[in-house]
Amino acid sequence: MLPHEQRRTRLIASFPDTIDAILVTRIVNVRYLTGFTGSNGAVLIRRTGEPLMATDGRYLTQVAAEAPELEILDARAVAPAMVERTRSLGVGRLGIEAGDVTLELNEVLTDVAGDALSLVATDGMVERLRSIKDAGEVEALARACEITDAGFGEILPRLRPGVSETDVAWWLHGSMREHGAEGLAFDTIVAFGPHSAIPHHRPSDRTLEAGDLVKLDFGARYDGYHADMTRTVVISPAAEWQRDLHAVVRQIQQDCREATVIGASPRDLDQLARDSIEGSGHQAAHGLGHGVGLEVHELPFLSVQSSADRLVDRVPVTVEPGVYLPGRGGVRIEDTVIVGADGARSLTTSSRELIEIS
Repeated sequence: MLPHEQRRTRLIASFPDTIDAILVTRIVNVRYLTGFTGSNGAVLIRRTGEPLMATDGRYLTQVAAEAPELEILDARAVAPAMVERTRSLGVGRLGIEAGDVTLELNEVLTDVAGDALSLVATDGMVERLRSIKDAGEVEALARACEITDAGFGEILPRLRPGVSETDVAWWLHGSMREHGAEGLAFDTIVAFGPHSAIPHHRPSDRTLEAGDLVKLDFGARYDGYHADMTRTVVISPAAEWQRDLHAVVRQIQQDCREATVIGASPRDLDQLARDSIEGSGHQAAHGLGHGVGLEVHELPFLSVQSSADRLVDRVPVTVEPGVYLPGRGGVRIEDTVIVGADGARSLTTSSRELIEIS
């Protein structure tokens, strides 16, 4: 059985009794279930019967190559066309992705469904399946992380006083592209000196100076899968407070990675990080981490708002505690790790020691 077919089978097995089929309209979920990488598509998955996909004329050749086993409906407004088609397939209760369907689209779909078809809101059914990676996904994610590590190694010799944050961001982009990235996993964060205390700083023309902390948060995208890594280094001469702060974060990150095991609660992991940060005399500014895959932020989220679900085998997450001192600087250390029988295996492997660049 092909991977996308296996995923569709898993989705059907997760159907609640309230639906006979689900119309998947969120495009990243369409890709996960079919392999289609275009920007307009929807797929109907039925409890019984073959799947049906809709896309428009721009993508008919592409979808024939990427999802050759699927029957294709040619339509620009894919969701209404699929609901119209579903009415003739004997489906009585159709699940729709409530997190993706707007109020306006819901009105349209309700009108098309009429009295013959009942629309049922579903929440995160595909996203929950996506959190557990199959072998091909793990391989793609691992390759994305290898490329990210390579980019970090190549950028270190170029960190010299006078270069700007935007310079470094562009150099990272080019390096990862040369190593095989198909694109960026997200907008790269390069933050010098006091800017490193801003968790999601945007690169600016600020130039590097002696004594600056340098926070680099970046990742490569490979075959659709997103890496995510943060390292913080310092340009000599390093101050004692910088070394101390980095050591605190490094220990917290290590403790949290070691606790990221099968059966761990995402909320408890986040609380461990928060308690450790506060115990060191600082404040926690954000959650401990998040799942990664076809999106750079996906289930599960390691935060106090997380669901009660526990981590299982083959779930990749980031572990990224940070401490930020406004006006002075901050340290974040982040790895993409994958949960397994032997604990959390880090897919990003760059040194977590404080690198002092002279």
